[in-house]
Amino acid sequence: MFRRVVRASKFRHVFGQAVKNDQCYDDIRVSRVTWDSSFCAVNPKFVAIIIEASGGGAFLVLPLQKTGRIDKAYPTVCGHTGPVLDIDWCPHNDHVIASGSEDCTVMVWQIPENGLVTPLADPVVVLEGHSKRVGIVTWHPTARNVLMSAGCDNLIIIWNVGTGEAMIQLEDMHPDVIFSACWSRNGALICTACKDKKIRVIDPRKEKIVAEKDKAHDGARPMRAIFLADGNIFTTGFSRMSERQLALWNPKSMDEPISVHELDTSNGVLLPFYDPDTNVVYLCGKGDSSIRYFEITDEAPYVHYLNTFSSKEPQRGMGYMPKRGLDVNKCEIARFYKLHERKCEPIIMTVPRKVGKLEELLREVKSLRDLVTLQDRRIAKLEDQISKVAI
Repeated sequence: MFRRVVRASKFRHVFGQAVKNDQCYDDIRVSRVTWDSSFCAVNPKFVAIIIEASGGGAFLVLPLQKTGRIDKAYPTVCGHTGPVLDIDWCPHNDHVIASGSEDCTVMVWQIPENGLVTPLADPVVVLEGHSKRVGIVTWHPTARNVLMSAGCDNLIIIWNVGTGEAMIQLEDMHPDVIFSACWSRNGALICTACKDKKIRVIDPRKEKIVAEKDKAHDGARPMRAIFLADGNIFTTGFSRMSERQLALWNPKSMDEPISVHELDTSNGVLLPFYDPDTNVVYLCGKGDSSIRYFEITDEAPYVHYLNTFSSKEPQRGMGYMPKRGLDVNKCEIARFYKLHERKCEPIIMTVPRKVGKLEELLREVKSLRDLVTLQDRRIAKLEDQISKVAI
């Protein structure tokens, strides 16, 4: 009987590599707010980082190429009167970013073409509707100018950013603090994780809960829930014994998980980042110094451990570059922006590639071309010598 010892996977040998020091962003005072968001948002043009600020909340917006030491006087986005808790770039416009704050407001900002020259204090629009701090902001993946915010008032609001009005308010669905909220791939559904230990799948248009699971993870520490490309839900949380867990759920049948894995006993919240093209989930724990990655497949055990990228410094937060910002010619499949205490360090995930026939042919063509060039030079030299002898 044939028994496969190692599972075949294109991404089994994916490896992470931190960039050199001169390609990092140095001397940044990363926020110390006790809120479990990623503190960093990235797109193909800018990296935004929530920072410590006196007298209100602020975040830095740096052009990707502005690496090295960042001057203390570098202009910030500083319109909030309380600490900024979450930021998110618009997927349809690389110059528009939303921020949620302890001052109970959501603000949407327009960043100039080449980045900030002076501090930006005037947002394009201020969205007011929450009665407590706003800890989650996330743009709709397919519809323009649609933004979701979730606050500590247990309320989810879906905004029309163009008019500045609330289109939908999802009240009385969450009895406690909302830890995470995520759109489905086409934006038809919302998945939330709440302090009452329930995972909920909500249809915002019908303002109705279509699926829910009580005690998805038994632990009291915060959970995270995200939609996968096939409509399943991936969650991270804690067991009753405070072990970190990850689980996979089918929203059509949430009685039992498809798969559950226990990782370790660290107390940092696991932030999941998902790549729908490769079906790989990256887990970055707050306070960890590693990034674990798993492949989601249709075969048991469904969540397959691939590898771990480890470094020395613990991470305060993490930014995740969208696929359109990667250098796919170098086989890059993911890029993270790891926040240290005073630094932001890009980490590149690469798939090693075997040298194929095309590369061999190109190499052979190059060697033949070099040989022909050498022969041409020798012929020209001989002709020159013959002409001198003839004279």
